[in-house]
Amino acid sequence: MLLEIAIVLTTSVVGLPATGAIGVPSVMSQSVVTSDAPPSFVGPVLEPGAGVFALSSGGPASFGAQTLTTLSRLPASSISQYFAARPAAVEQILAAQPPAQEVALWWGDLDAERRTSLELVAPRLVGNLEGVPYTIRDTSNRTMLSQTISDLTTVMNSDAGRAVQQSAHQQLNMLSSISESLTADAANPERTLVTLDVSGQGRAAIVLGDLNEADYVSFLVPGMFFTIEGQMSYWVDAANELYCQQQIWLDRIESESPFVHNESVATVAWIGYDTPNLTNVGAIDNADQGRDTLAAAILGLQAERGNDQPYISIVAHSYGTTAAMMALSEYDFEIDALALVGSPGSPAESVADLHVRDGNVFVGEAAWDPIPNSSYFGPDPGAASFGAKSLSVSGGVDIITGQPLAASVGHNEYFTPAAKQCETSRCCALAEVISSSLKVPPPSIAHFRWHRTEKADGQTTSPASSASIDLVRARS
Repeated sequence: MLLEIAIVLTTSVVGLPATGAIGVPSVMSQSVVTSDAPPSFVGPVLEPGAGVFALSSGGPASFGAQTLTTLSRLPASSISQYFAARPAAVEQILAAQPPAQEVALWWGDLDAERRTSLELVAPRLVGNLEGVPYTIRDTSNRTMLSQTISDLTTVMNSDAGRAVQQSAHQQLNMLSSISESLTADAANPERTLVTLDVSGQGRAAIVLGDLNEADYVSFLVPGMFFTIEGQMSYWVDAANELYCQQQIWLDRIESESPFVHNESVATVAWIGYDTPNLTNVGAIDNADQGRDTLAAAILGLQAERGNDQPYISIVAHSYGTTAAMMALSEYDFEIDALALVGSPGSPAESVADLHVRDGNVFVGEAAWDPIPNSSYFGPDPGAASFGAKSLSVSGGVDIITGQPLAASVGHNEYFTPAAKQCETSRCCALAEVISSSLKVPPPSIAHFRWHRTEKADGQTTSPASSASIDLVRARS
């Protein structure tokens, strides 16, 4: 089904709507730091002399901001002593992170000696602080991962009690799944670890591609039962397939236009919150956490990219759709496209409540999936009154390869491969949606129309979206 998402998102570009666009409420605010900051980064104007850090409310700096300011003033040789005397400081800073753009300024002002000391002494902090460059976060997170695996292995080889060893064994399995997911051969895109929490059920975000340079970035947000231990490699595989399908569509677009050159993709296998299980899936608490951490990740990306903003998409499943819609309705930032599958709803009542540009919201609902019509957490985004575009997940034919696309059935098969080949997987449908909203400036140069048609066997012969697709190439 990833292929269908790639097509739908490619063809819903500015000037290239698959269906009528729905307006997005404008967000009026001023930059936190400077007037030429990315338009999606919002907050109050700082008073003169307020310093780099301030709460968005305009009040005194938060604990996290105060601590980072203190660290910037300490001699590099004293940083280790500071954290040794305050064992809870790292978690307290991460729980009260200042805005990512201000963190980026703070990090940029640090001298090389202080940066090195922070990376060595507090890799958990550096690896998860939004606004720190991704390459540095990757190095710090890998350091933290390696150190923790080494420590757990020592526990496993010790004479510790059975309960301690069982706990260490489970945590070691969880972290090993992250380590294995970071391994890629030369044929696959580079992988970076931009989020890591080694405690509890764990959290992680693995990027395929280069977040610093990619023109198009997609976040994959999972729902219940998606644990690091059980599904990290599966989620990275889905992100890799989505990456491949988007790149295929970019290459196709580039081959048809002299004005699109060397554009690139990054996908994020994001398990950045504690996904629920059967004991708590009926509560909204985990979605609140997912809302906040997903918003922080996207704001961090927008702050890091400055005036070179990528086209950002979110692909969310099940409970993850609730968290994603809450982030997009309750935070003041915008993305470019949103694909929802198997959604139980959210407090958002329509597309107009979501900060998604040009109404690029797509909803897929598989046969025999009982979750979408439950409206458990709010209005069904697949209902006509919600105003989203329909994403067919009922199968079809890949218009590039001619291979069949398997239908999704039930709640858990939206990302399940139907065969080893990428072109014949259910996951390919999602890639079509992502590729369909790739941004292209509006003036038309050439025009291609791919009509959705039906074969005798009921399969579609063109992109598996709900409408015929106009692909308009445009002048840059």
